[in-house]
Amino acid sequence: MTPEGKVKKKVTSILKQLGAYYFYPVTGGYGKSGVPDIVGCYDGRFFGIECKAGKNKPTALQEKNLTDIAAAGGIAIIINENNIEEVTYHLTGETVHPDQLDLFKGHGQK
Repeated sequence: MTPEGKVKKKVTSILKQLGAYYFYPVTGGYGKSGVPDIVGCYDGRFFGIECKAGKNKPTALQEKNLTDIAAAGGIAIIINENNIEEVTYHLTGETVHPDQLDLFKGHGQK
């Protein structure tokens, strides 16, 4: 699994725990380029999550899409392996340290 794939897996684990509706949009063919990696809805609010690994940054088009989501009243966040706990914070307003969540303990370790 790629480093970005590991970030996506941890993010989706949090989304499942919260009971959020989410999916990975298909951007090829008729899809729209620059759409966040994960989009969905939680507690009546639309969200877009762009997942990155290491020092990778969103492209200009990805940043534009995240800005458009935020401007429309949605939640737009960029997540990497160093700020995964922000998913819970941005969606619920609650601060949760990853060590407090069982899903982070040994997650992805084989």
